[in-house]
Amino acid sequence: MLRSVGQKPLTGSDEDPRVAELRMAVSRLRRELAGLRTDFPDRPIAEDELAALDAMAVSGVPEIPRMRRSLLLIAGAIGSVSAVAAALREVRNAVDLFGEPPRG
Repeated sequence: MLRSVGQKPLTGSDEDPRVAELRMAVSRLRRELAGLRTDFPDRPIAEDELAALDAMAVSGVPEIPRMRRSLLLIAGAIGSVSAVAAALREVRNAVDLFGEPPRG
């Protein structure tokens, strides 16, 4: 479930809902990758970048340019593995919740 940028968490938590969304999306993609029986050459890259995204989310202050770089590396590493396309799209949507990095 995607939330708008300004929406507050529904629980008593102070966690930014964008961060919660990112963590859920990363977790789902990690689970789906772990469940794949087929191996692909750049799988370690995807797993490393998912770990980096998760670490940024846990810190509570993700760096937008770094998140976008991780997303590109994950997408490139996964390539056309259609079994995880929906989960990858969720990660992309979660990263997009943070908006564009400041210019200049």
